[in-house]
Amino acid sequence: MGNRRKSREIAMQALYMLETVDTPVNELVKLNWVEEDIENDILEFAKEIISGTCGKTAEIDKIIIGFSKNWKFERIASIDKAILRIALYEMIYMDKIPYAITINEAIELGKTFGGENSGQFINGILDSYKNSISS
Repeated sequence: MGNRRKSREIAMQALYMLETVDTPVNELVKLNWVEEDIENDILEFAKEIISGTCGKTAEIDKIIIGFSKNWKFERIASIDKAILRIALYEMIYMDKIPYAITINEAIELGKTFGGENSGQFINGILDSYKNSISS
């Protein structure tokens, strides 16, 4: 597993905790809850994603709502929301990361941690967003 994928996985877990058990953001970014020994660069990228995404959640959620046609936001699985929030944060605010990489990483996280159709759902929203800003 690549360093950035591990960072995204940690960020996804943090955002999931924020959504499900309302862990404060300042506690999440300390990463004291990470039980394994992880390299500093992985942790730093995870912290950047966590704090950045948490600071833009309202804006990002509007995008998710706008592109999740026929699907109420409240019905989207918490893990899928976490993955979508991370990916959209990267696509909007981390312009050095190509969209294709961000989308692929999000799909893989969805396949690994989400439900049966998470990868397709995540791909649909992210691809629609990408196409909307590319045209």
